Amino acid sequence: MSDKIIIGSEEWVALPQLKIPAIKVRVDSGAKTSALHAVNIIPFQRNNETWVSFDVYPIQNNGKKKMSCEAYVIDRRVIKSSTGNRENRYIIRTNVSIGGESWDIEVSLTNRDSMGYRMLFGREAMKGRMLVDPENSFMQGDLDEEELNKKYKENISHKNGLKIGVLASNPDLYSNRRIIEAGEILGHEMEFFNIRQCYMKLDADSPEIHYRGGKILNDLDAVIPRIRPSMTYYGCSLLKLFESMNIFCLNTSTSISQSRDKLYSLQLLLSNGINIPTTGFANSPLDTGDLIKMVGGSPLIIKLLEGTQGKGVVLAETKKAAESVINAFKSLNANILVQEFIKEANGKDLRVFVIDGKVVAAMQREAPPGEFRANIHLGGSGSLVRLTAEEKRIAIKASKAMGLQVAGVDIIRSSKGPLLLEVNSSPGLEGIETATEKDIAELMIKAVEKKLNWTPEPAEPAN
Repeated sequence: MSDKIIIGSEEWVALPQLKIPAIKVRVDSGAKTSALHAVNIIPFQRNNETWVSFDVYPIQNNGKKKMSCEAYVIDRRVIKSSTGNRENRYIIRTNVSIGGESWDIEVSLTNRDSMGYRMLFGREAMKGRMLVDPENSFMQGDLDEEELNKKYKENISHKNGLKIGVLASNPDLYSNRRIIEAGEILGHEMEFFNIRQCYMKLDADSPEIHYRGGKILNDLDAVIPRIRPSMTYYGCSLLKLFESMNIFCLNTSTSISQSRDKLYSLQLLLSNGINIPTTGFANSPLDTGDLIKMVGGSPLIIKLLEGTQGKGVVLAETKKAAESVINAFKSLNANILVQEFIKEANGKDLRVFVIDGKVVAAMQREAPPGEFRANIHLGGSGSLVRLTAEEKRIAIKASKAMGLQVAGVDIIRSSKGPLLLEVNSSPGLEGIETATEKDIAELMIKAVEKKLNWTPEPAEPAN
C-alpha cells in the first residue's frame, strides 16, 4: 500500500512514446479505459499491421501547440461516453510517466474538444499502482504556463492562414474560447476584440475600425460576431462598417438585427410559412381580457419584448395571474408578447444548430424541477435527440428567413406538430458540444473558409 503513488482528482502526466511532455488529465476511477483527445485520426498499414496517425492538441484552449503522433492499434472497441453516446474507437498502448515512474497503459482515441480535459485517466491505468485522493489536485506537482512553454515548442502554422477576429464581450466565455482555439488548430491567426473597445472612423475615402491603443482592424479577412443583446445596436454598427470594407462577417448586421427584434422576427417567420405558437403583442393594452382570450386563455406565457435568455418570461397559470402580470408590465410602459402555453411539451424544447444552411447538431433541453423553461442558463439539462425531417426543414427555413449563416433555432413539439419559438444569432456552444460531442466551433471556422474559398497550404513540420 505504501508503495503506491497518491494522486488527486487532476494531475499532469507525460506520454513519452507520443512525444507529449505534459498533458493535464482528469482522474476518473469510474471509467475503465483512459481516453486521449485526438483529431485527424487516419488508419494505415505498416508491416501488415494496422497503425493510426493522429494529431493531439494537448493544452486546453491552445490551438498552437500540436503533436503529430503515430501508434500501433491493439483493438477497436465500442465505448460509451459520459453523455451516453456510443463510439467505435481505436485503442492504442503507450507509455505514461507520473511521479517518477512509468508503465504502459491502454488509451482510446476520441475528440474531447467539448470536455474540460484533454485526457481521461481511467482505472485500468491506475490499477495496482495508485491511490486516489479526490479532495486534492496535482499531488504529483502542478505546472504553470511558463513551465509548459518550456516543455513545448510552438509549431509553425499554415503560411496562408486567414486573419479572423472574434467580436464579442467576454474573452473567457466558453464559446469564444472554443472558436479561437478551433481557428488556431486549423492554422488561422485568431484574435479577440471586445466590442466596447472598438471605435470607428467614418470617411468616404478611408473608413477605419480601430481597437484600443489605435490598432487598425481593416486587414482582417473575416469577423465572427458574438454580440450580446445589450450591445446589439453598437455591435451591428461595427459590422456594417466591416461589411462596407468587404470584410466577411459570418452573421451580417442585418441578420442579427432581425433576429433580435422579437416581434419582427416572428412576423418574418410567419411570412415564410413557419408555424409558431399563437402570439399576441401589445403595449399597455386597455382590454387585458381580450388579449388573454386571443391566445386561447390561461395558462399562457408572458414575455417582455426586450428579455433574453429566459429573463422577463413568466408563466401565468390562471386568468387572474395573467391579468396581474400584464398590468404590472403596463406600469413599466413595456412592450409585451403573450403566447399560448404548450403544456404537452412537458418543459422540453429542441435547440437545433444550423451552419451554412445545414443542420449540424441538435439537442433536447429539459427544464429543471419547478421550472417551465427548458433553458440551460436557468439550470436545465441537454441531451442528444433525433430530429424529424419536418423539424430539420423548419430549422433550415428559419435560419434562411433571418439571413443567418450560424443560428440556434429553438423548436417545441406540440400536438399540432413542431412550432418555432426563437432564432438565436449568437447561440452558445457549451451545451450543444457537450450533449452531441461535436466540434461546432470547427464547423463555424470551416464555414468561413468555404465563403472565402480558402484552402490550406501544407504546414511545415515542427522543429
